[in-house]
Amino acid sequence: MKSYRTRSQERVLKLLKTQKQSLSAQDIYSELRRCDQPLGLATVYRSLDALKQEGMVTVRTLGNGEAVYSCLQQDQHHLTCVKCGTSISINQCPVHDLECKLQKSHKFKIFYHTLEFFGLCDRCALAEDFS
Repeated sequence: MKSYRTRSQERVLKLLKTQKQSLSAQDIYSELRRCDQPLGLATVYRSLDALKQEGMVTVRTLGNGEAVYSCLQQDQHHLTCVKCGTSISINQCPVHDLECKLQKSHKFKIFYHTLEFFGLCDRCALAEDFS
């Protein structure tokens, strides 16, 4: 069954596809306000939710509790510093085989997964004299 997107969803998705980094809903709202036909913040959230349920957008919660969104291109894996908030992308996927097994054993279509490790980056660890 083909899913139909609203114009709002298409605009949010188009914006996310042009971004190199994840954006918060507030950032998306601010970017779209600059257009001739701005979207309301509630519409941005509804659009993000629909796109997430469709498997087109991923959401990730940062260490500070803020949710950030990006266009689904590949699974995301990060090392995130709990002190300064720096988030480093990692390319290795230690759970890819597990994902395949889970899809088969549970008959569950997985759109994406995230893997995030929280700790201190080198700079913050040195500042705290913590290793």
